Amino acid sequence: MRPSVMRSAAQLLRRRNYSSASGQQARKVAILGAAGGIGQPLSLLMKLNPLVSSLSLYDIAATPGVAADVSHINSPALVKGFMADDQLAEALDGADLVIIPAGVPRKPGMTRDDLFNINAGIVKNLCTAIAKYCPNALVNMISNPVNSTVPIAAEVFKKAGTYDEKRLFGVTTLDVVRARTFYAGKANVDVNSKW
Repeated sequence: MRPSVMRSAAQLLRRRNYSSASGQQARKVAILGAAGGIGQPLSLLMKLNPLVSSLSLYDIAATPGVAADVSHINSPALVKGFMADDQLAEALDGADLVIIPAGVPRKPGMTRDDLFNINAGIVKNLCTAIAKYCPNALVNMISNPVNSTVPIAAEVFKKAGTYDEKRLFGVTTLDVVRARTFYAGKANVDVNSKW
């Protein structure tokens, strides 16, 4: 057998299958920044996802209340809330997917530089913990500015020796939806039409 065929077969055996056709394999999702404006509805959506078996909700404050509310949703995923730095390791331990909406939102009068200076430190600390406690997890970055926080995450993972370009994603869906809505309003066109 050719080495390239053997290598391809070995890669397929190592690859994790995240499709719903993979059966009922347990999937742990950790949301870092779960008590915020994006984190709360995101936590609800993840609780409703049939592929999620365990949901770790982490934030610096108010996480137990969010976890209690989300746990009441009628789905099989187990929900646990974690708060403060000393519980971050437990929140991340064994996570298959980490979603990061953590950070401060941009406030009136705040420049993108101000936003970057605050959120860069938050992302750096969270990604350092991810590299240590769940280095093989898929990481979805929502923290703004995404075009800056994703490269920060990549550098942290490279330094830790855990970087994999196929496991780090910048999530800009909300920005796209907002842009379409603003444009449609200004152009006086239906937001759902194809422009």
